[in-house]
Amino acid sequence: MSTSRPARPAPLAALALTLVATLSACGDLHAPDSRTGAAPSASGASSPSAPSAPSAPSAPSAPSAPSAPSASPYVEPGAGDGAPHHNENNAYRREGDMAPAHEKDARREADRIRPVLKRLWEEREWDPAAVRAALLRLGYEEERVTKGGKRLGGTLTVTGMLARWKDDGYVTPEGTRVALRVHDDACVSAFVQKSNFEVRTNGPYPETGCFEPPYGH
Repeated sequence: MSTSRPARPAPLAALALTLVATLSACGDLHAPDSRTGAAPSASGASSPSAPSAPSAPSAPSAPSAPSAPSASPYVEPGAGDGAPHHNENNAYRREGDMAPAHEKDARREADRIRPVLKRLWEEREWDPAAVRAALLRLGYEEERVTKGGKRLGGTLTVTGMLARWKDDGYVTPEGTRVALRVHDDACVSAFVQKSNFEVRTNGPYPETGCFEPPYGH
């Protein structure tokens, strides 16, 4: 009598099926993206891309500053207030230059005149007659000039103060102006009035000689 052995499940077949399943699953995996560090995802499945953050609105550009106006071509170099032709219009107020030796002579005469005017001011004597008499005693001679402006001699000029506008008309204040021509290019000019007195040296002015011209030429 023949004896048959019981059949055993084929282990090789089961192992083969397991191996196939494992290899199939491995084929569906991808390595992490080295650029983003993203986790592995199954092939064929597209992961939804993250919505991009809204960009910040750009700041409005600042308005460009207006360009500075160019300087007027009519302003003279060194003009006192920048007004056109300032120097030209005020040339009559510029005194002439004094030679150094002549300026020294003018300072010497100013030193003679100053104490006389100081004394008269302290004595409240500032009318032209009193000032003229006091300065003539120093040995000066009054300057004589023709109607055409030609000088005939003398060096001293004594006159009243200039009239000035006050309230609704011109008023001539009390006081005296003095001019002494020391040289053609060197003068002493002075005044004495109720409030103060002054003595200084200066070069002659183009139109008024040793006297400083008034404003408003």
